[in-house]
Amino acid sequence: MKFRGLEGTDKETQCMGVQKCRMECRDVPAETLYDVLHDIEYRKKWDSNVIETFDIARLTVNADVGYYSWRCPKPLKNRDVITLRSWLPMGTDYIIMNYSVKHPKYPPRKDLVRAVSIQTGYLIQSTGPKNCVITYLAQVDPKGSLPKWVVNKSSQFLAPKAMKKMYKACVKYPEWKQKHQPHFKPWLHPEQSPLPSLALSELSVQHADSLENIDESAVTESREERTGGAGGEGSDDDTSLT
Repeated sequence: MKFRGLEGTDKETQCMGVQKCRMECRDVPAETLYDVLHDIEYRKKWDSNVIETFDIARLTVNADVGYYSWRCPKPLKNRDVITLRSWLPMGTDYIIMNYSVKHPKYPPRKDLVRAVSIQTGYLIQSTGPKNCVITYLAQVDPKGSLPKWVVNKSSQFLAPKAMKKMYKACVKYPEWKQKHQPHFKPWLHPEQSPLPSLALSELSVQHADSLENIDESAVTESREERTGGAGGEGSDDDTSLT
């Protein structure tokens, strides 16, 4: 596994802007990485930052709407997002893209800050039968002015660690999937999808300026975060994937 740089903003208290990173994955076929990014049940196993995630509805055979909430470095408020996601297999390569939308049944919650995915995407390129490269690009507005330590931690530690976790999850996925509905892959077989249909007219683009802006620029890093306490962002324990 080789990880190449992630770029963030150099402004101390502004949004994290555009993040880009690229990872070479040995012994992970492109189709496996594609499955891992789609498999929401498996994500609950390997993504230690997830609070709650679920699919809401399908728009077409290759587009759906989903919910995702995640833990932020303490003591920042946790975030959530509603996104419209679309995907496209291109031979042995794959693209997954998403952006934030408003859903009438899932308004912003009082206990979370509603973030905005302006544009987020994955490009998975096969480099051989058992190897691939993933390029990740994200422009996300976390809805708030963030302190410098959050920006630095995201670009220097959290994003590379998240990619590393994803790589480990990919290695273990074939064995896990064999025990958990091995033939259920609605992202490949849309007829398997149990999601209700939703008309695009029921959604609207979520613009950042319509949400409350949270000023957390003066928030200091918690002692647990600095020392990498158990269960915190600094912990490198593998989640059980059985």
